[in-house]
Amino acid sequence: MSKTAKDQGNESSFMDKQITRRDVLKYTGIGGMGVLIGSSGLGCVLAMTDKWQKRSAKSANKNEIVPFHGKHQAGVVTPVQNNIYFVSMDVTASSKNELKQLFKDWTEAISHMTSGNPVGETSSNHYIPPKDTGEAMGLSPSNLTVTIGVGPSLFVKDGKDRFRLKNKQPKELVDLPKFPFDALEEEWSGGDVCIQACADDLQVAFHSVRNLVRIARGKATIRWAQTGFQRTKQADPKQGTPRNLFGFKDGTGNPDTTSKQEMNKHIWVQNGDGPNWLVNGTYLIVRRVQMHIEVWDRSTLKDQEDTFGRYRDSGAPLGKKKEFDSVDLDLKDENGNHVIPASAHVRLAKGNGKEIILRRSFSYTNGMDIKTGSFDAGLLFISFQRKPSKQFIPIQERLAKMDKLNEYTVHRGSAIFACLPGTTNGGYIGETLF
Repeated sequence: MSKTAKDQGNESSFMDKQITRRDVLKYTGIGGMGVLIGSSGLGCVLAMTDKWQKRSAKSANKNEIVPFHGKHQAGVVTPVQNNIYFVSMDVTASSKNELKQLFKDWTEAISHMTSGNPVGETSSNHYIPPKDTGEAMGLSPSNLTVTIGVGPSLFVKDGKDRFRLKNKQPKELVDLPKFPFDALEEEWSGGDVCIQACADDLQVAFHSVRNLVRIARGKATIRWAQTGFQRTKQADPKQGTPRNLFGFKDGTGNPDTTSKQEMNKHIWVQNGDGPNWLVNGTYLIVRRVQMHIEVWDRSTLKDQEDTFGRYRDSGAPLGKKKEFDSVDLDLKDENGNHVIPASAHVRLAKGNGKEIILRRSFSYTNGMDIKTGSFDAGLLFISFQRKPSKQFIPIQERLAKMDKLNEYTVHRGSAIFACLPGTTNGGYIGETLF
């Protein structure tokens, strides 16, 4: 059937809107066989394409910037992005001034990148390396946040007061105790400094980490790094609670991040909690949890739901109908048995209901576990809390002893960091510490 003039016009309009530089190169035969076009014709088409791309980028950038400056660092109560690139680093700087300068340089770079700009101006000298690595050119900021934390070993390492900061180390900032069934590996644990880069585009997140590591050359080296992901916002327009690789919703019990009162009570460090330099900061705990997903996939749905204490489809607590219905630990069935089993994850995590943490976790896949021939996949568990000794540690102690999930998981990595307070324009992250 022949197309009408109207159909052809509509199709032409659609094609005009969809054309890309790759299409232009394909149609003009560049890089392969094709009809050669004069420079004026090709230049005109490329110029039009460039303008279209720039307009698209400008439009995409409009609502994809998370403010960098503020009372608190971004990336804690910020709505969770699609991707994470988490890096733990060992500091090699020999002086406090070098370390201080590193934090200043990082602050300047982060402020540029979170706004969608390169880390430095492009030089006209083609014989020196560019300041920015370039892989994020033309991309939107993608809600990039970069959160910086410092670990216990930055203060004291091998008994040495490395940077004359020992007297500023908070009592809460100590290595976590070894929990039952931990199988921690050194290559996934500890660190002097951490960089948590989150964005809706993984290339944007990696770009930020890559440039910060580059800036740190000679002052810090990578100790370990892990990428992670959640379902994308495009895949779930309703922005429901993300599911982990076991297929269950993860993060239902989080506190209200929009409540200043709740955040001050449970997440942000307050006056009197310890050294004043950390007020408005928080403690970040990261655990790399390997999941035995092949074993899990062979378990029955009832066993899976009893393990979590929630229904898989709805995320509702057992015995309830909706995801955010309150967890009733006293609820019993007709035989007098607790509906939520004693070893269920939700029962042990809830405890007395007073130990509240903010979970901001991501799934990860690292190819194949060469030891077993199975997937190397799991959860990059990240939580924020005001007092780890009163929040995360008692929760994890209960979970480590009798959580039924222990049959399907093993903790391979662990670290704790004090996330520094935010900064104002003209200041830098870490200025309260130094």
